[in-house]
Amino acid sequence: MGTVLENAISLVQKTADLLTLGKRYPGMQIIERMTIPDKVIMFRATVQLDTGSLKVFNCYRIQHSDVLGPYKGGIRFHPEVDLDEVKALALWMTLKTALVDIPYGGAKGGITVDPKTLTPTELERLVRKYTFRLVNDIGPNIDIPAPDMGTSAREMAWIFDEYRKHRDSAYGVVTGKPIALGGSLGRKEATGRGVVCTMLEAAKELGLENYTVGIQGFGNVGSHAALDCHARGIKVTGVSDITGSVQNPDGLDIPAMIKHRDQTGGIEGFPGGKPLADFTSAPCDVLLPCAKENMITADNAAGIKAKLIVEGANGPTTPEADQILESKNVLVVPDILANAGGVIVSYFEWVQNREGFYWEEEDVNNRLFTRLRKAYACVRDTATRKKVSLRQGAYCLALEKIVRAMVDRGVQ
Repeated sequence: MGTVLENAISLVQKTADLLTLGKRYPGMQIIERMTIPDKVIMFRATVQLDTGSLKVFNCYRIQHSDVLGPYKGGIRFHPEVDLDEVKALALWMTLKTALVDIPYGGAKGGITVDPKTLTPTELERLVRKYTFRLVNDIGPNIDIPAPDMGTSAREMAWIFDEYRKHRDSAYGVVTGKPIALGGSLGRKEATGRGVVCTMLEAAKELGLENYTVGIQGFGNVGSHAALDCHARGIKVTGVSDITGSVQNPDGLDIPAMIKHRDQTGGIEGFPGGKPLADFTSAPCDVLLPCAKENMITADNAAGIKAKLIVEGANGPTTPEADQILESKNVLVVPDILANAGGVIVSYFEWVQNREGFYWEEEDVNNRLFTRLRKAYACVRDTATRKKVSLRQGAYCLALEKIVRAMVDRGVQ
């Protein structure tokens, strides 16, 4: 099993071969320009803890490509964050923004930290230090961060506030902000809702009715996808997170589970269901992996009972697992399409910030679903025409658009 970066690059290479980009654009170094980031920013942040001692953190911001617009991508706080992971995530962002037709390039940021081990004041110091070091590299027309795993509206507010100390106050410097600071209604729920939107399109295509859903990961994406399913009357029969797994064939009470998670720190011990040993092989018609990369592998793909997988996380399925799932006729809606709801509504937030005119949540959701349904139809059409998987179809569409813009812009 390759690293997430190796997996991402190999699929770009495979797609370039499928599109005969080398033959069509001889000497243009398309692969190098798609797989080597424009800019790699690495530094350390030294933060004083509340105890008075110091702690050093590794910090990253990868600006992958701005061919289609300003760099755009979240900031991840996780103890396993490293340079390769952030590079892969930035590459996926470039493909994602191209695929859903928004005028952004791709970027990603990260700090190697477990945010749960820091107090709110320590975390704020870290975020402000990170922002200060990047103040020349981010901006509403340059690079626009957003929340990712381990970060939320709170951290985005700190970034905005720190940035305005050193530059003109610009709400559009960061998205995913609190509503009071120019955030968009529906942004927090957008990624989860987008996962459900693409799930509904794929389920319709497969002719699934009265289907059950299993969700792996119960953070922002997984919990909002679960809430949306629950509100639509779709049974969520199994949920897992880092603390454990819970199953109920009659459907889990999602609002009660979220309350339990918020009170206890995880879903383990939730009284509305029974613990489950092996989540990936649990009986469900649709599986939504919304946790981390490389969760569906060659070791567990064969045991998956779902007919449809919709990737809420980035890179949850390894290439080896993809082959196994394809041989089992499991339809996989790829991450760069399925979880694009977050960046789409981030774009809406940026637009609202620039206009100074804010939309109702219903408008946000309608525009989100319209854009995702259109993207799904384009991916499905491309995959059918080229006789490839949805993932390969999505990469073909995104890469074709990026390369065309790259060539049109020239290199002088």
